[in-house]
Amino acid sequence: MNTHLLILILSVVVASFSQILLKKSAQKTYRSIIYEYLNPYVICGYGMMFLSMFLTIIAYSGMDFTNVQIVEATGYIMVLILSYFFFHEKITKRKVLGMALIFAGIAVYYL
Repeated sequence: MNTHLLILILSVVVASFSQILLKKSAQKTYRSIIYEYLNPYVICGYGMMFLSMFLTIIAYSGMDFTNVQIVEATGYIMVLILSYFFFHEKITKRKVLGMALIFAGIAVYYL
């Protein structure tokens, strides 16, 4: 497997966990606007987003750009799964349909 593809997959995983941290922070109330933006969840979340961006740039240097969108789309699936486990969000029929469309798009691209 291509090393740049693995780096891109890692980037998607890091970005997905970053979104979970930022959502966790958004669900809390803070005593001032400073604490809203300067708390461990937000700092780690944006740090992970920066790391994800850096990894994506590295991955772009060795990949065909047509493959990048396919791998990036798997981030939506990962966020759905992580939200189910961390926030106990329900997976509705509409969400399943949306994920099925993403999988179908990936399948059509690779077939």
